[in-house]
Amino acid sequence: MTRRWHTPRLFAWLLLAAGLAVFTTLGRWQWGRAQEKEQLLAAYAAAERAPPEALAAVADAALGERLPRVGVRGRFVAERGYLIDEQPRDGRVGVLVLALFEPDGTARKLLVNRGWLPWSHAPGSQPTVPPLPRGEVELLGLYAPPPGGGLRIGGNALERQTRWPKLTLYVDLPQMAADLGATLYPRLLLQDADPASGFVRAWTPAVMPPARHRAYAVQWWSFAAVALVIFIVLHWRKPAPPESP
Repeated sequence: MTRRWHTPRLFAWLLLAAGLAVFTTLGRWQWGRAQEKEQLLAAYAAAERAPPEALAAVADAALGERLPRVGVRGRFVAERGYLIDEQPRDGRVGVLVLALFEPDGTARKLLVNRGWLPWSHAPGSQPTVPPLPRGEVELLGLYAPPPGGGLRIGGNALERQTRWPKLTLYVDLPQMAADLGATLYPRLLLQDADPASGFVRAWTPAVMPPARHRAYAVQWWSFAAVALVIFIVLHWRKPAPPESP
């Protein structure tokens, strides 16, 4: 018996339209996220290979997404700094160590991310932080925005601490500037990798790979195609047999 098209009800059309809209929108969103991640990873890769610029030349520029690699001379400030807790890396938990730096020729201070250290959080233990270089030094690294994330509960934990380095879960530059009584640069310096430093300095963000975002996009678009096929199959069918007298 020949199949015929059976006109769908309004509810069926509405259900199909809603499903296609949701699935295609989610697919486009995941595809866009893949492009964003590619741009982010490319920016870090390009910055790590770039020749250094003077910090003074880019400190107040409208950088947008650019991550300039900079060089700056000055001195570290002893007994001032922060440990950013709960930082996972390669299956272990540790801290990021921030130190305060005084660049030459300016009253502003620069927070320097010296790198990652493991910390088991065993009772009574503290991370073993390598000592700061003494005297005037030149630093090289990425001039990058502070990392996001971290739980901001319980108010300002820095105000309640008296020992340095202070422990926190996030980087809040205005909060740290008030804690230090100093004017800070709007970004951090992520120091170049140095095997002799004692720190792990791998600054490429640990984000979901672009390929996985694209796989999710294809999955959502596949759901849209399946929904359309099911709709057609349900309404392109053989006529019902006549009822027996």
